[in-house]
Amino acid sequence: MMNSTQLNLTAEVLAQVLTFKQPADVALSSFFRRPRHLGSHDRHEIAETVFAAIRHLQKIQSVLPKPYLKPRCAALAALILGRGLSVHTVEALCDEHEEAILTQLKAAKADFKQQLSTAAELPVWLIDCLKQQDWSDDKIMAFGRSVVQPAPLDLRVNTFKGKRDKVLQELQQEGWKAEATPYSPWGIRLYDKPALNRHPLFLEGVLEVQDEGSQLLALLTGVKRGQMAIDFCAGAGGKTLAMGAMMSGTGRLYAFDVAEKRLANLKPRMVRAGLTNIHPQRIDSENDQRVQRLNAKADCVLVDAPCSGLGTLRRNPDLKYRQNQATIAALVQQQQSILEAASQLVCPGGRLVYATCSILAAENQQQISQFLENHPEWRLLPATEVLRQARVDLDSGDYLALTTEQHRTDGFFAAVLTH
Repeated sequence: MMNSTQLNLTAEVLAQVLTFKQPADVALSSFFRRPRHLGSHDRHEIAETVFAAIRHLQKIQSVLPKPYLKPRCAALAALILGRGLSVHTVEALCDEHEEAILTQLKAAKADFKQQLSTAAELPVWLIDCLKQQDWSDDKIMAFGRSVVQPAPLDLRVNTFKGKRDKVLQELQQEGWKAEATPYSPWGIRLYDKPALNRHPLFLEGVLEVQDEGSQLLALLTGVKRGQMAIDFCAGAGGKTLAMGAMMSGTGRLYAFDVAEKRLANLKPRMVRAGLTNIHPQRIDSENDQRVQRLNAKADCVLVDAPCSGLGTLRRNPDLKYRQNQATIAALVQQQQSILEAASQLVCPGGRLVYATCSILAAENQQQISQFLENHPEWRLLPATEVLRQARVDLDSGDYLALTTEQHRTDGFFAAVLTH
């Protein structure tokens, strides 16, 4: 049960977070860095309630149109809608006005089911986008309900240092609630979210945190020992590390990104993973000369393109309020430019993998259709066949299209191309 001090601190964070001027996790991290005497339990209560408020914001806004102006009310509503407490339980924390808002929230419960936006906890702009790509109300509802639930913690076993069966057995013997992921041959799923960063297997580079869907993207590259490969938008390098392990630390793997800070985060992870074949390089843009000098030289190029991130709403629920149709349109243009530049790096017979963590057709299927129309020399390799070659039994058709409701992963899209 949240106490009054924790509630006031949660309200202080929500007043900032619910303006959506910056990512929620960034705002929360900044808040926790300020000098305060907060224990782990305090931090947990505050963080869980902040994210509960974001996940259930459509319902909260229906009775509190500008929740950032009344953040205590928003926090109390989050305790009821997202954390399972009753109005009666939190009454001791409320003043008369707050209690009236919560009573109104309770009375509106039946109305929530009548409106798709409140029932699915999705903003109207996103529902409109999904309807434009022929999603039914039932499909939108299933998607919304699946991403309102917090995600479990997926791990990837670094095959350069360990085997999944052995690592899984060790974790289970330690009492962890762990199971093998159903698709990725490297994955382990945890449900208790322990302090992994202090575990010997993590410190020794045997385990990395990585969603199972992201692991499958690396598998689609099919990269092998001794090859030259490029992770074109490497970020902090989760897929780079998976590809490096597929290559058994041999060959040459370039990790490109425009952000020096993200690449800096990759370097200690490379050392921990024991991989010396990865070469991080910051680039100014997709047309950087350091990119162009590798034209037609790479056996494989992975483009995990900058995207809306709408497949990751379990982890980043604020994205549905920080994105809009204008930002999507700008991302589509950027994706086209990056895909065009990355395709120039693939050698004849090589493989190009385009991927996003989005569920929007404009960022996914439509991008590939347009690329193939403009470049008839390229052809699509059915994702199901590519995965089968990697001994993954997942019937995905021409594209890899993962959804939280069906596959229990983040939402991912990928297309495999060759020429």
